[in-house]
Amino acid sequence: MPAGKETREGFGMYQERRIAVVIPAYNEELLVGETVKGIPDFVDIIIVVDDCSKDDTFGAAQSVADDRLVVKRLEQNQGVGGAILTGHTLAMDRGADVMVVMAGDNQMDPAYLPQLLDPIVAGGYGFAKGNRFYSLASLEGMPRHRVYGNMGLTFLNKAATGYWHLVDPQNGYTAVTSEALQQVPFDKVAKRYDFENDLLLWLNIADVRATDVNIPARYGAETSTISLTTFVPRLIRTFTRAFWRRMWYKYMLWSFSPIALLFLLGLLLLAIGTIIGLWVTWQAFGGNSPTAGTTVLSVVPFFCGFVLLVQSLVLDIQATPD
Repeated sequence: MPAGKETREGFGMYQERRIAVVIPAYNEELLVGETVKGIPDFVDIIIVVDDCSKDDTFGAAQSVADDRLVVKRLEQNQGVGGAILTGHTLAMDRGADVMVVMAGDNQMDPAYLPQLLDPIVAGGYGFAKGNRFYSLASLEGMPRHRVYGNMGLTFLNKAATGYWHLVDPQNGYTAVTSEALQQVPFDKVAKRYDFENDLLLWLNIADVRATDVNIPARYGAETSTISLTTFVPRLIRTFTRAFWRRMWYKYMLWSFSPIALLFLLGLLLLAIGTIIGLWVTWQAFGGNSPTAGTTVLSVVPFFCGFVLLVQSLVLDIQATPD
């Protein structure tokens, strides 16, 4: 019997929590059945959301004989985020306490599901996610371009979402409580491949405690449908929007925090110093030597603004809900 497994009122409970696994699937006819069959016994509900696949993903999922299984087909493709949010809604309607997301390509190893759940059921966290970058050994088998790409995305995600201690933001192996999701406006969350990043933003705004769980990557026969030409610009827009939303909701609207004051004042001084500095430089190229006063007028606001921005960053890191 797995750790934490109990039986109560006909349900296999994990530490007295009702667990649901949400499986978003798009064109996963070959692997979705294998994914469902690997779900541990202590999971109460399995929800497969077929995101309007072009193959027989729906039929492949329905063919698995499991009383816990619910298969939902979306009539229009909503993206991985839309499929996951649909699954979360169905799970909460069925009384789930914790929802775990596992991709339909069998990439996420169900053997690590207890490690993902324990910080929530025992540690009081509202959100837990897998981290594939916890050691050099854990990177074996991961394509190099994914490693370098995720390094850059991790830093941008930290600054945008405010979860400075989290790594590997694109990892979709996650667990979240129904209480945490009830604080998230589903209609405002991004629905495509930027879903994981945008969800972290709304969880941070709600001050939900989140943590990383070390889980190695598992690559097999799955194929990626992500187009970098559309994914990267979309993600940059998501990060930019997320940062300003977090600043507005968390540090301005609900309580005007010193973080917002330092950030806005620092940004203003940095802009003033930069503009004056560019003007002085232009004048110098035109043969007009800058005076000591104009030089100071550009340098002092620039460095004061830089110091204020750094201080706001330090305070933002300290305010991370962990």
